[in-house]
Amino acid sequence: MKKRYDSKFKGKVAVEAIRGERSIAEIASDFEVHPNLVGQWKKKALENLPQAFYSKSERNKKNSIQGNYPENELLKQIGQLKVENEFMRKKYEQWLGKFD
Repeated sequence: MKKRYDSKFKGKVAVEAIRGERSIAEIASDFEVHPNLVGQWKKKALENLPQAFYSKSERNKKNSIQGNYPENELLKQIGQLKVENEFMRKKYEQWLGKFD
């Protein structure tokens, strides 16, 4: 069975590895994890560290680039879909009778 670690634990191990005061093997031994995991968590932490300091405008810009729409864009889409849905409902009722 595969052992799972929570994000707090991974972060704690990654910070210890980033400090560089001890070797990865020593850290892995102390936390009872494989040394490869320590290296992976350290790498991931270093890659994602700049995102922790993004301003709100930088986050919105990055989200819109990645296809994750800001909240106001989603609300606009919902409104558009509601209008289209109501239009289709009225047309259906005109052609085939009441829709429940």
